[in-house]
Amino acid sequence: MERPVIAAVDDLFFLTKIETAARQAGVNLIQARSARALDEQLDASGAPRLVILDLNSSACSPFDAIRRIKSDPRFQETRTLGFFSHVQTELETAARDAGCDQVMPRSAFSARLVEILRG
Repeated sequence: MERPVIAAVDDLFFLTKIETAARQAGVNLIQARSARALDEQLDASGAPRLVILDLNSSACSPFDAIRRIKSDPRFQETRTLGFFSHVQTELETAARDAGCDQVMPRSAFSARLVEILRG
C-alpha cells in the first residue's frame, strides 16, 4: 500500500480543493487541521510520503511541524511542502530555514496540485 499524504491545512475551502485533487490522483489523503491532529496522524501513519503545510496556518504550527518532521528519524523519507501567499515571502524564508523540502506560492501549488500529489 502506498504511503499516505498528510495535509496540515485548516482553511476548509483549500482543504476541499486538496481533497478533490487527491481523489483525482488516487492518493490516500489524511487531514490534520491542527498541530495536535498532525502529531496524531504522523504517529498513526508511520511515515507519510508527503506532508503538505499551509504556512499561513496558526492552528497547524507549520514551522514547528517542519522542524519536528525533519529531526525525527522515522520521517527521513517524508518530504515536506509548504505553500504561502505570494506576498508573504517571509514565510517562504522561514519555511526554508526550518528545513522544508519544497516551498511555493499558493497559486503555483494550486496549479500543480494533482502533479504534486502523484509525486
